[in-house]
Amino acid sequence: MSEKNVRKELGTFALLMTGLGTIIGSGWLFGAWKAASVAGPAAVIAWVLGMIATVFIGLTYAELGTMFPQTGGMVRYAQHSHGPFVGFLSGWANWIAIVSVIPVEAVASVQYMSSWPWEWAGRLYDGQELSPAGLLLAGALIIVYFLLNFWTVRLFAAANSAITVFKLAVPLLTVAGLIAAGFHAENFTDHGGFAPHGWSGVLTAVATSGVVFAFNGFQSPVNLAGEAKNPSRSIPIAVVGSILMAGGIYILLQVAFIGAVSPEQAAKGWGGIHFNSPFADLAIALNLNWLALLLFADAFVSPSGAGITNTATTARMVYGMKENGYMPKIFGSIHPKYGVPRAALWLNLAVAFVFLFLFRGWGSLAEVISVATLISYATGPVAVMVLRQRDVANRPIRVKGMGVIAPVAFILASLILYWATWPLTGKVVLIMVLGLPIYLYYQAKEGWTDFIPRLKAGLWLIGYLAFIVLVSCLGSERFGGYNLIPYGVDMLLIAACALAFYFWGIRSARRAGSVREDREEKVRKAWIASL
Repeated sequence: MSEKNVRKELGTFALLMTGLGTIIGSGWLFGAWKAASVAGPAAVIAWVLGMIATVFIGLTYAELGTMFPQTGGMVRYAQHSHGPFVGFLSGWANWIAIVSVIPVEAVASVQYMSSWPWEWAGRLYDGQELSPAGLLLAGALIIVYFLLNFWTVRLFAAANSAITVFKLAVPLLTVAGLIAAGFHAENFTDHGGFAPHGWSGVLTAVATSGVVFAFNGFQSPVNLAGEAKNPSRSIPIAVVGSILMAGGIYILLQVAFIGAVSPEQAAKGWGGIHFNSPFADLAIALNLNWLALLLFADAFVSPSGAGITNTATTARMVYGMKENGYMPKIFGSIHPKYGVPRAALWLNLAVAFVFLFLFRGWGSLAEVISVATLISYATGPVAVMVLRQRDVANRPIRVKGMGVIAPVAFILASLILYWATWPLTGKVVLIMVLGLPIYLYYQAKEGWTDFIPRLKAGLWLIGYLAFIVLVSCLGSERFGGYNLIPYGVDMLLIAACALAFYFWGIRSARRAGSVREDREEKVRKAWIASL
């Protein structure tokens, strides 16, 4: 089977709802609490910074998505610009980041259930991770996500659009209810001030407290570009529109959360506030029982909507990686009747269960997802500028100012990756390295003739990741480092060197003719046909 079996049935509204439905997942249920624990009231600024950075990054992928309206597009652009080695590293990072979102959304639903007013519910979560009963329930939710994607694209789109409308209403009602019931404006200035942990706390909140994780869903419309009716119009609207709409909601939720916390709780320090179900617990404390019930219901709907969408997009990623040559042929099979990559769905179901049992709490897994995502984002700004210089036949839009947007996006992604703190940055880069044996296996099947040129095209990315890890280790203690590079100087160093790596990446792009010729060359490869 091939891309010709993919059904082009998704319109602009469906894609916008897909992006928004993925963004408004478990991030809004926990993100405000986690960000406040790290940054205090200044967490509001963290959401603004996260939204701005994601818009810059998203614009690069919006142009790529219209240039290559392919299924699983996020794992394929670096392949077109720099060849298989960079393509694999980028695709692997992106796939790991997104496939692990599926179990974290199920975990979020069960974690909220633990605050239900029944004894059995309290046994689902112990304050740190899910119990065996909680894991069983989360596993059942993952299977539901799988089944909703197994039959048809239309069923997925219809279910997601309906869920997203509900998901938009509940956060807005939460904001209104909390502000009306008890808003303590003094929380923004008392109890250590607006930024009790300094501005480094704000920056760390962007990277590790669910902010980057929350905005990650913008790439869903890009991964579904191959199924869009009119990608040149729909993809930019869906990407930018979903980021801005969700960003406004997240900022309002953060303001409402800070104001709703009782001054007695805030006086103990923002880092000491603990909730199993943050907004629901606040609603119960304020006697908003109607809101608590609505939140308990939405704790299934919001994460489940994101889980359903990510189940769809990760299957398209596996399909895209197979098209790049890194997965067995079976994962490129598109069902001729239903138009979905069923074998890829089965693979992601298995991987989701592995992540579910390895990471049983929302916070720790959200951190790993955020850093892995940022690594994959680094290739987008470079790829879009490389492919602008190529003879790409399909170029329906050119985002104005991309010459500035792309390097700014690369610098912002690099800074957020650094803010994720040491040793988390090093651990996630190590996860990226663990995927290399898969690439080497397929390289061996093809032969080693082209290995050195492909490696040379990716030296900039290897150097970039090594540089980030080194500065993270030696950098300011405010970001977990050994303080050999002082605070302030560390971020200037990251920004300046990131710009150098950005231009190195552009110059490193392979000169193998047009993208169309590269595709034809790949199709002719006998080793792909023999998989």
